[in-house]
Amino acid sequence: MLKPTYPYYLANEPVAANTDLEVTDKYSGEVATRVALADAQAIDKAISAAVDAMPALRAYPPFKRQLVLEHCVKRFRERYDELAMALCIEAGKPINDSRGEVTRLIDTFKVAAEESVRIDGEIINLEISQRAKGYHGYVKRVPIGPCSFISPFNFPLNLAAHKVAPALAAGVSFVMKPASRAPIGALIIAEVLAETDLPKGAFSVLPAHRDGADLFTTDERFKLLSFTGSPAVGWELKKKAGKKKVILELGGNAAAIVDGDQGGKLDYVVDRLAFGAFYQSGQSCIGVQRILIHASLYDALREKLIAKTKSLKMGDPKDEKTFVGPMISESESRRLAGWMEGAVQAGAKIIAGGNVDGAMFEATLLEGVKRDTDLYRREAFGPVAILERFSDFEEALAVVNNSDFGLQAGIFTDSLTHAHRAWDALEVGGVVINDVPSFRVDNMPYGGVKDSGLGREGIRYAIEDMTELRLMVVRETW
Repeated sequence: MLKPTYPYYLANEPVAANTDLEVTDKYSGEVATRVALADAQAIDKAISAAVDAMPALRAYPPFKRQLVLEHCVKRFRERYDELAMALCIEAGKPINDSRGEVTRLIDTFKVAAEESVRIDGEIINLEISQRAKGYHGYVKRVPIGPCSFISPFNFPLNLAAHKVAPALAAGVSFVMKPASRAPIGALIIAEVLAETDLPKGAFSVLPAHRDGADLFTTDERFKLLSFTGSPAVGWELKKKAGKKKVILELGGNAAAIVDGDQGGKLDYVVDRLAFGAFYQSGQSCIGVQRILIHASLYDALREKLIAKTKSLKMGDPKDEKTFVGPMISESESRRLAGWMEGAVQAGAKIIAGGNVDGAMFEATLLEGVKRDTDLYRREAFGPVAILERFSDFEEALAVVNNSDFGLQAGIFTDSLTHAHRAWDALEVGGVVINDVPSFRVDNMPYGGVKDSGLGREGIRYAIEDMTELRLMVVRETW
């Protein structure tokens, strides 16, 4: 269970400044714990400390950064059950999904530990013409400087880790604002980091209300802002960020295509589609929202998917059998219910689910959804998926691309030609063949195009963003 209160962490130290932030159990709605809430003065102190820490971090050798990351892996394993239950309570995530996220947290720090000692440079041949004879070029990567991190509520542990772990590997200081609805996972990460000998000021983790956290975006002492969250907020932050580098991991309305050659594999396809659409109540930016089914398979797959959807247990996320828990809040549930009602009024049909009770939103399938409705065009971010049929593969690719988003897409096909065609044609950051777009491994480059964001996560790729290239040119003789 959770502790009664949690401090925030300012310059590596716990500070029990207040207990102003109430964190609720998302299933019961009751206050589960109280957390210290940072004000502008605390954030300013953290930024100053991060700036002051950079000389020591630049001198902090790679093997010591690796030891810090390996310590985290060890401690997360020891606190596995505690971390999983914290997720289950603060995010309403079913306990099996919570355990999976803790496993991914450990994987993320393991990969970062490996990458921390292989941040290499290169030798450049500069002798491309007579005037450069005798010149040699050398490039290395150096830490970019203090970084600002803002992480979301839907993966409050592992998406925080995807900022913290590469920062530790790269040797940059950081100040993190975790999601105020679900800050406990990030605070436990900070608690573990406080056990290490990182230079003072190397990290701060400060829960803060959005309206009081402008410094995370606007302060020019930060050299990078990494934000994960909604597109509306992310693009607005980019406008305010000034000269700093900005990495945005935003939303999506991911599509999965089921090709006409999948008739003998429908049970597998249905299992994966149901998982992709409804795991952790659909609150994933790569959750399956649109399902395009070849006309020859549509009726058979539709019936199997309806049966699978109706079989999913909804309820208390602490129950081992629960697959669909609560959405993060009643307001989010009402927002999605309004979009669903709008789609039905425009001619859509609910073919499974559709019941809503507070934050509990039943796993729901619709068909006949008009492509100009909010439910189709925008990010549902809840347990709702849309079925539609297609006859031509090129037509299906065009439908997938007819979106403001472009994060990931899934293609179920036995055709290598179709797989490569999708990889070439789809305007997304990643194409997953024979699985749902919800698939992610923590070392792969992950991110989107269009309204889905800028840059890539995945440890090595994040390290590249958190470091800068520095060139040295040597003249051999003079």
